[in-house]
Amino acid sequence: MLLKLLALGGLGYAGYRYYEKNRVDRNGVAFADGEPEGPFRNAGAEATTSHEPMSATDEALDETYPASDATAKY
Repeated sequence: MLLKLLALGGLGYAGYRYYEKNRVDRNGVAFADGEPEGPFRNAGAEATTSHEPMSATDEALDETYPASDATAKY
């Protein structure tokens, strides 16, 4: 029983290591090629991987991130 648990744990660990090693994008799925490394990217659709047009609301929210009060209207 103990050997089976050890084998299953080892197999799970090996699978996890394989998954982590083969991840395609370590910088985030929203980053386009040529964007700076780090947790933030430039604003706008051209800075994302899809380059799909954004709605006016999505673009406004994208441009204000990571502001603490992004959607407030004064």
